[in-house]
Order: sequence, then C-alpha cells, then structure tokens
Amino acid sequence: MSETNIRIQDDLYNAVNGEWEKDAVIPDDKPATGGFHDLADDVEKKLMADFENVAAGEGAPDEYFAEAVKLYKLAKDFTSRDREGIEPEQKRLHRIQKLTLDEFNAQVGDLALSSYPLPFAVDVAADMKDTSKNAVGFSGPSTILPDTTYYAEGNESGKQLLQVFSATAKSVLAATDLSAEDQEAYIAKTLSFDAKIAARVKSQEEWADYPAVYNPQPLTEVADKADPVDLIAFLNDTMPGLPEQIIVYDPHFLDEMHGLFNADTFDEYKAWAYVSDLLSNTGFLSDELRINGGAYKRALSGAPSAPTQIKHAYRLANSIFSEPIGVYYGRTYFGEKAKQDVTGLVEQMIETYKQRLQASSWLSSETSAKAVVKLDKMVLKMGYPDKVDAVFDKLHVDLDQPLLDNIIAITRTKIAHQFAKLTKPVDRGEWAMPGHLVNACYDPSRNDITFPAAILQAPFYSLKQSDSVNLGGIGAVIAHEISHGFDNNGAQFDEFGNLKNWWTEADYKVFNGLTQQMIDEFNGIEYAGGTVNGKLIVSENIADAGGLAAALATAKKNPDVDLKAFFTNWSRIWRMKARTEYKQLLLSTDVHAPNYLRANIQPRNLDDWYSTFDVQPGDGMYLEPEKRITIW
Repeated sequence: MSETNIRIQDDLYNAVNGEWEKDAVIPDDKPATGGFHDLADDVEKKLMADFENVAAGEGAPDEYFAEAVKLYKLAKDFTSRDREGIEPEQKRLHRIQKLTLDEFNAQVGDLALSSYPLPFAVDVAADMKDTSKNAVGFSGPSTILPDTTYYAEGNESGKQLLQVFSATAKSVLAATDLSAEDQEAYIAKTLSFDAKIAARVKSQEEWADYPAVYNPQPLTEVADKADPVDLIAFLNDTMPGLPEQIIVYDPHFLDEMHGLFNADTFDEYKAWAYVSDLLSNTGFLSDELRINGGAYKRALSGAPSAPTQIKHAYRLANSIFSEPIGVYYGRTYFGEKAKQDVTGLVEQMIETYKQRLQASSWLSSETSAKAVVKLDKMVLKMGYPDKVDAVFDKLHVDLDQPLLDNIIAITRTKIAHQFAKLTKPVDRGEWAMPGHLVNACYDPSRNDITFPAAILQAPFYSLKQSDSVNLGGIGAVIAHEISHGFDNNGAQFDEFGNLKNWWTEADYKVFNGLTQQMIDEFNGIEYAGGTVNGKLIVSENIADAGGLAAALATAKKNPDVDLKAFFTNWSRIWRMKARTEYKQLLLSTDVHAPNYLRANIQPRNLDDWYSTFDVQPGDGMYLEPEKRITIW
C-alpha cells in the first residue's frame, strides 16, 4: 500500500510513510522493517558489538553478562557444532523411540523438565480469581500451522504450508539413523497426530478471550479426563505439592484429549514427538541443520535467508539471558533524565484518563469511581527492573558440553524454577518484558504496565521532540497500555488483578454494545489477500482508540499544541514494510490490527482529526459523525 503524493485527508498512513516505504529495504533474514523493527535492529547492533567486545577479552559488566557471552561463544563455534552434527540430538530421539505407554508415564515428569514434546501443556501462573497465589494451568499442545483456521477445508495456504513443513522435516530427518521408509512414515504420522490436535484445541480468536481460560476443575476430575496420561505422577514429579484444583484453559481439549492420546495413537504420538523435538532443536546443531530446519518458519514469515551465524549466536544468548541483558541495556543506554521525563508523561496520562472517566457520557458515577481506583492502583514499570530474577543466578554454561546439552540444562532449570512457584506467593515485582525489547504491555492479573527502555526513543519519544510529537508517539502508546485495563478483557479484572465484576449491569451492557461497534468497524476489511477478523483484534483496537483519545486530550492541555505534528507522529510510529507472507500470518494470528489500519482508522473516530486537517465528506479519511466510536 505504498504510494506517494497522497493527500493526508485521503490516506494518513501513506501521506506520512509512502516515500519511506517506497525506498525501505527489508533485511533478508527479517519479515519486515520500519517502526518497531528499526529500533529493534539498532538495539541489536549495539548489543552485538558489546557481546563481541566482551568475547574478545573486555571485562563483562556483571556475572550474568559474562555467562551470556559464554553461551554466545559456544553458539558461534560452528567448527565444533558441525563436527558434532546431529549426535547431541540423536540421544534424545532414541529415548523417544524406546518409550512404551507405561514408560511414558513413568518418565513423564522428567520428559517435561527436559523439554520433550508432550500431548498436553502445563504451567504455573497467578490464579485469576486470587492473584496473590499461584495455580497450575492445563491446555493442549500447539499445532504445526499458525492457527486452527488454516486446517479448514479449502484453505489453500494451510495445504501449502503443510507441504513446506513436510519438506523441512524430510531434509532434517535425512540426517538421522532412520531408514528412508521410516522417515516417510514418521512424517505421515506426525501430520495425522497434528490434525487430531487441530480438531481439539482453541483458535487464536478463542484464545483472545482471555478471561475464558479460567475454568477451575478438581484435580481428580482433570486426572480422570487426561487418562491414560498419569497426571498425578506428572505433578508429583514436577511440582512442590499437589494442587487441589487445576485451571483448565481449554475445556474442549481436555474433554477430547482421550481421542488424541491413547494406546492406539501412541505410535503416532511418538513419531510426532520425534519430528517436533528434532525441528525444535536444529537451531542448536550444525549449521546445515540450523538452516534446513528453519525453512518452515522462514516460509511463514517470507524471510528468504536464515540469520548469519553471528546474529544467530547473539539472538540465542539474548533469548536465554534476556532479563539481565535488558538491565545492562537500560543502565548503559537509558538515561535517568529520560526515565523521569517519561514517568511524568505516564502520570499526566493517568490524570487525563481519570478526567475522561469522570466526564464519560455513558459511565455511571458508581462504575467510574471504581475505574479510578483501578487507575490509582496501576503499577508502573519503567525502563528496566532494579534487580534480576533469581533464576538467572542458577543458569550456568559449560563450555565443555555441546550447545544443545547446555540449552536443555538451562531450560530445565527455568522450568523447575517456574513450577516451584506453585506454593509461593505471587511476586508482583516480576517484569513481563526485558529492558531492551521495543514493546510495551499491560498485565491484567497484576494491573501493571511495563515500558522497556528500548521503546523510549525516537520516533516514539525523544527529549529533542516536541511534546505534541512525543504525545502522538509514546503518549498514545502509554495511554494504549492504560486502556488495556478497560478493554473487553481487562475490564473484567479489579484493581488487584483479580477476575471480578466491578461494573453496574447497565454500564456493562453499554460497554458491550460499544465493544461490538469496535468489532464491526474493523471486521471484514480486505487486507493482504484476506479479511480482518474484528473479534480477534477488538481488545487492541479498544486500547488504540482509548490511547489515541487520551493522548490527544493531554496534548490539547499544552498551549503550544501542534495537532498536525501529533497525528503525523501517530502515523509514523506504525510504519512497516512487510513481506506478503508475514502480513497474511499476522492477519490470521495477531491480536493487533494491521499497522496500516491502526494508523488510518482510529483518527477517524476523533472530531479533532477533521478540524486539524479540514477533512470533508468525500475524503478517504472521512467518517460520518454517527459512525464515530468513543469508548474511553
């Protein structure tokens, strides 16, 4: 959708970004460029240089960084990796092959801790109804294709991707000790087992209804339904104690699990686990296996090339030690002055939000007062955490062991650390994102918002930019995250993050009606060869609408406000040039609207958009007053 010489009244996104998009080049190992991606690339360049300096002998800034660099050095030693070939993984594959159903249950806890693919998934997280304590959650395994909708009859994209998956699997299975006949059989069984999974698990649209995952059931009932998996044995082997109940994230899957995993399908499960484990671990083996094993994921994003060896090594170490690397980044590249300035922006935005809630034309004073209480209790996490999570004190790299063995050992430590939280109170000080991630988030179960240091730079934010520009960028993002506390999901949680109804019945009915209007505003729009699913993206659209409106109201308090600069930067932060495959993937699975639509649709709901640019009926960016939606 890149065009130049476009009137801003017809197409804000292309009027601002068209010239840029025409010349922008997507790196061969990336699915997209622009906006968030450009900032992430800059962060990566800085940290890769720092990693290389430490690897070359410069002193590490702390013990965590030193350990990360050890993993980096191990990952980029492709001489050793190529010499070892598939051997580190072959031991894992042989273990899968030898399993019987009885042996599976005898080993199921260790299999989970050792990252073997299982026919179910378990985690430990805050109990939604009482977020002071942790609970065990239960769900199904992931599908090969990005979403269950890809498996629908007539979905040609799904069929093509399964062919790419099969070709990818075939290329790496050739390195194993399986016969050619067995390789074909394993792929066929994997696809058959995957189809059974797809028929039983939730779609991305269903997962987007976050509170719907809260379905507590007695442990005994869940264990009965999970049979022939010995769930009690699994929990005894992995948890510090047996819970009385399990939070079932996907009740349909649990009810149908026996049809997926039983004595008759166990052979299919083993083939699926064999192929899945191999493909999950090719990135830790030889360079040939790394490149061949990544072909399917590259097909999903459209990226023509695998990352270089040096980028691969950095990204691997970064993914394992993300939090301490983020703390290093924040301390090194993020100034205290900027942190104070942005914290002030957040406080401004919260104050604006309070005023808008209290002045709402449809919200009662009773519900408004409780919403203000939720705002007052909202926790702000700015830049980077003050301390690193205790799990990183337990992570150690053994340079005498293969890369894969180190990854499995480190992952085992992380899983055990997470499971051990079951009998401990929830730590509300934990951060959901590392400091060097170009992103931001709201956690409804903690009622907190996180703004990593990496996003707090131009074009989102800069001390050199005007207030109007900053408010159109980071201001709208800040208010977006605040708005998540009051979107269709967040609105169901109270000020402490507990799943609890704090609305009057009449107010909630109006809110649901406005939510449906937001669904309808986006639903069915043609984009990237498909159509937008308004229900999948509604929570993010509510947050975008509330965020832009609150940032605009804040900007207008400034006597020097420049609304043209405000709206222009709103469009600029969403610039993205992406490969077709990636756009189609996001359209099917991402809970955010396509960037082009985020930039163009939300301003149309605001009266100031029309007066700022003299937008008139007949212009492409005009929306009739009666169709303009204001929720927050």
